[in-house]
Amino acid sequence: MRLSKSVFSTAVGLGLAAAALGAAPATAVTDVPAAPSSVPSYVAYERSGENAANTKAFFDAVWKEVAKKRAANPGAQAVTVTYSAAKAPTFKAQIDRSTQIWNSSVANVKLQEGANGDFEYREGNDPRGSYASTDGHGRGYIFLDYAQNQQYDSTRVTAHETGHVLGLPDHYQGPCSELMSGGGPGPSCTNAQPDANERARVDQLWQNGLAKGLAKVR
Repeated sequence: MRLSKSVFSTAVGLGLAAAALGAAPATAVTDVPAAPSSVPSYVAYERSGENAANTKAFFDAVWKEVAKKRAANPGAQAVTVTYSAAKAPTFKAQIDRSTQIWNSSVANVKLQEGANGDFEYREGNDPRGSYASTDGHGRGYIFLDYAQNQQYDSTRVTAHETGHVLGLPDHYQGPCSELMSGGGPGPSCTNAQPDANERARVDQLWQNGLAKGLAKVR
């Protein structure tokens, strides 16, 4: 769960406030292979330059795909970002819940599952944990790690990573009430809802249309 603060500072600003919403009930992952007895720390990779670069590449790849469709339908009320969950079947329930959370939280961008998605979800084992990245061919993906999703609330992990699709940076210093504080508050945090500031940031980023947003982050 990660994103360099500098990536989106000019587009949406930083300093997410600690306005709290009610936490969503935890969604257990019952079909994920059991985590090892000693779960590795993900902090080093989360805050690394490599992760920051990978996440920026992910965001750029997703937005460029969306831009093509936006140009073909500039009068749309909201930007639609499509995704595929075919490569993350274990986390289908968490992905569906994350989509529901975000679509009910913001107005100017909507997530929709579909073929040939702007990004995709993947699952597996990776010592780096869960993250957003690209496949090297201009396509973005969110990787959901089995062990991390056993240690942390899986719906929160999924919704947090999906927040990067919508333009939100990590803010590990934040409280549990901030979705983008990610693993900062520790495994006991189960809140999967963006707070008021995070919702406003996403709508602000997308409200003027994709073209202006892209110009700001390039």
